[in-house]
Amino acid sequence: MIFMQLMSGMGMTCAIFFLTLLFSLPLGMGVALLRMGRNKVLSGIMRVYISILRGTPLMLQIIVVYFAPYYVFRIRISQNYRFIAVIVAFVLNYAAYFAEIYRSGIQSVPRGQFEAAQVLGYSKNQTFMKIIVPQVIKRVLPAITNEVITLVKDTSLSFVIAEAEMFTIAKQIASKEASIMPLMIAGVFYYVFNFIVEVVMNFIEKKYNYYTI
Repeated sequence: MIFMQLMSGMGMTCAIFFLTLLFSLPLGMGVALLRMGRNKVLSGIMRVYISILRGTPLMLQIIVVYFAPYYVFRIRISQNYRFIAVIVAFVLNYAAYFAEIYRSGIQSVPRGQFEAAQVLGYSKNQTFMKIIVPQVIKRVLPAITNEVITLVKDTSLSFVIAEAEMFTIAKQIASKEASIMPLMIAGVFYYVFNFIVEVVMNFIEKKYNYYTI
């Protein structure tokens, strides 16, 4: 019975996890490129964005995204907006972290490779997509893996606006039945989820490992 109740919350946990990665990974790359670009205004805006999102708690960001439409713009929010607010807050937060990871990866590629590609007749887009990106992916995968594992655990923060993911349901059951068992089972779920994520990410890392014998 407890297992089935928690599984209903697990669906919400998985939705938050996958949607966050789906949108934050490409958004993070866009932010990183703007951050490194020559346009000082856009670069400055991205610096501030990254600083704020990395310097404040994700829980606070979820609250702000959820309540801001009403308190700032006087827009009435519906029940369905809870889920949207969670996804928006998670995407914005993780995009900031991924942006810095991408930036470090891009800057670690020797400048000579850009110049060599230019000599060979590659355009800037071709150089970036065919030469730089494959190397960046290989270099940043360990850091990306750490963030992805953290994301699995951070999904529990959606409880702050009463979005019923697995941890929220586990707390409700534990309170109702005066038992810690639902929380222990939830902990096992999180561990298994993270274990699967780690196996998948390790497999991807091996695919990009040029030095495997």
